[in-house]
Amino acid sequence: MPNINLNLVMKKTILIPAVFALFMSCASTNTASVAVGEEKSKVLKILGNPVRTLDNNRNGEILVYADQVFSEDGTTSLAGSNYWRYNYIYINTVGKVTATRQEKQNYPPQAIDSVKMEGLNLLTSK
Repeated sequence: MPNINLNLVMKKTILIPAVFALFMSCASTNTASVAVGEEKSKVLKILGNPVRTLDNNRNGEILVYADQVFSEDGTTSLAGSNYWRYNYIYINTVGKVTATRQEKQNYPPQAIDSVKMEGLNLLTSK
């Protein structure tokens, strides 16, 4: 009889951490990252389609991923200040990732213009 209880305890000991790990992996947001040197097809498979694709002159293209983030001030149920969390993936002419950049901005993805960004020498335009 003690062997049955021991098996049950061992099964619970293994099952509980496995279920916890499963819940933790499902609870995360789209913060998947890609490494320099990966293929564009793998980036699209991991992150999905970008909200914008910008021309990076003769260097390839920039895939722009954006999530709008709302924060509450605690006194009302209305959305408080908001910002956009951007993930820029730089793809060279042969289809490989050359760089990535994450930043927070107040403007929506529709306002991103690669020509203006290049002229302003912003960090995002590289």
